[in-house]
Amino acid sequence: MQTAELNNVASQIRRDIVRMVHQCKSGHPGGSLGCTDFFTALYFEILHVNTDFNMNGTLEDLFFLSNGHISPVFYSTLARRGYFDIKELGTFRHINSRLQGHPTTHEKLPGIRIASGSLGQGISVAIGAALAKKINGDDKLVYCLTGDGELQEGQIWEALMFAAAKKVDNLIVTVDWNDAQIDGSTQQVCDLGDLKAKFSAFGFDVLEMRGNVMEDVLFTLTEAKLRTKKGKPIAILMRTQMGFGVDYMMGTHKWHGNAPNDEQLASALAQLKETLGDY
Repeated sequence: MQTAELNNVASQIRRDIVRMVHQCKSGHPGGSLGCTDFFTALYFEILHVNTDFNMNGTLEDLFFLSNGHISPVFYSTLARRGYFDIKELGTFRHINSRLQGHPTTHEKLPGIRIASGSLGQGISVAIGAALAKKINGDDKLVYCLTGDGELQEGQIWEALMFAAAKKVDNLIVTVDWNDAQIDGSTQQVCDLGDLKAKFSAFGFDVLEMRGNVMEDVLFTLTEAKLRTKKGKPIAILMRTQMGFGVDYMMGTHKWHGNAPNDEQLASALAQLKETLGDY
């Protein structure tokens, strides 16, 4: 897809996100909106996947969402990519829906390979999948997305150390670096310091990316792929704005876990072009 086409897809996914969270009056729109460009580029241009979903994912790229609270962007992306009917987005967080607030595998929703309610676990799972691909002679890649606040979980640093020590060089870890978490800024809660230096010290090949500029997302993800299989795992530090695309959701951590009311929804939709048709 060309950049303009990807931006159109991203606009529709952002509309899906605010509508999903509004209708159930619950959810996490801020981080979802901030990561929309990443998900769009990943699923519509970068990944080699089969929408006829198989849990093993043999001979296809795998993606694991570690910060599962941004499920709205994940669900919308999967539906728009063809994993399941977009009408199912209207059941988000409903009783007995396959689209619960945090993705799990027992609902058997196509595209979901990990339960990611508890933070800090996704990179460990992704490393296991990447090692399995190497053992099985599968040349495809494994991707994982984690939040920056999530980096305050110790398990992540154990996993990063293991990935470098075992030369898991078919792994690309992206950090959503928006400086916001549920109780405030990451600097206020627990300052992350120099992330590039830390990931480098842990043995990763580190790239930086402007996560809300589609051209830069495409360029950096493509560059990351080129750097795989050279002895080091890859890390992308992705600078985003929480709530990107909706003016009143940007520049604050308030929308980490808060749903828009009717008036706020109307304002958001007025800023986001309907490009593929609402569900």
